[in-house]
Amino acid sequence: MNIYVGNLSYDATEETIKQAFESFGEVTSARVIKDKYTGQSRGFGFVEMSVQSQAQTAIKSLNGKELLGKQISVNEARARADQGRTGGQRGRGRMDYSGHRNRY
Repeated sequence: MNIYVGNLSYDATEETIKQAFESFGEVTSARVIKDKYTGQSRGFGFVEMSVQSQAQTAIKSLNGKELLGKQISVNEARARADQGRTGGQRGRGRMDYSGHRNRY
């Protein structure tokens, strides 16, 4: 089960969050999401646990608890939404007289 961990301290490392979750069961992976330009933590991460019941216990136990001085938010990770293009004219094509879009 993939678990979202939000409101992380910028000092939190993958090892820090892994240790917090290991007391509830086997952690398959732990990662802190970082800014691709600065390398600084973006304040959230993900933990993968192999046993669903252990993951649910960890979520219930750790949500709202303090980790490195910040109250963390823990819940089941949602699937990423399909990120299509938004706004602008790029990729839209022109309308022909019948109301259909033509790609040029």
